[in-house]
Amino acid sequence: MSSWIAFWDRPHSIYVNDRHLDAHYRDVTRGIVALVPAPQARVLDFGCGEATQAGEIADAAAQVMLCEAAPSVREHLEARFAGNPKIAVLSPEQAERLSDASVDLLVVNSVAQYLSGTELDRWLAIWRRLIAPGGALILADIIPPNAGALGDAAALMRYAFANGFAAAAIVSMIRTMFSSYRKVRAELGITRYSQAEIMAKIAAQGFAVERLPFNLEHNPTRMTFRARPV
Repeated sequence: MSSWIAFWDRPHSIYVNDRHLDAHYRDVTRGIVALVPAPQARVLDFGCGEATQAGEIADAAAQVMLCEAAPSVREHLEARFAGNPKIAVLSPEQAERLSDASVDLLVVNSVAQYLSGTELDRWLAIWRRLIAPGGALILADIIPPNAGALGDAAALMRYAFANGFAAAAIVSMIRTMFSSYRKVRAELGITRYSQAEIMAKIAAQGFAVERLPFNLEHNPTRMTFRARPV
């Protein structure tokens, strides 16, 4: 995990240009807003990344906690939302120390693939403790075992054509072949789960879990789950 944090802590080319970055956070934000259960809800976005439009989540909820492991990204978040009293920026260590039952909606999007199975078990137990009665965990962008590079490329290109950055996406895919992300991914690997495997893993930590009919990210071959403490 520390090597992945180091990767996200420095400049990278995961987003092909600003239009891609804006579209990504726009759509993820809209997905989170749609899941906010009530205006008084407390939301924790765990592994939030740049979360450029988190102000929209704050408009729909009482409190938004943005948790990010990479120090440089936390600095960006703190600067971006310094004037919004409803938004707090946390490290994972600070999130772990939150009070029991202090979160109504806990979103973990595109994080599980960077954790080992043991690390995910540990965090699932922590997240369960943090979720208030009636609250929910959203575990999104889970990669199935049969997902491959061609499917990921096709999903990106469909998203690029829909959002006006197709030419940049083609150039980026070529550049990615030689990127640090590809090297780190080859070295550390990506954790994948079948639907049955991830549902069993979540349930083992005391959740009732269901797969949602959509993925919070743009890639429809990946999976999103909602889990409630039992």
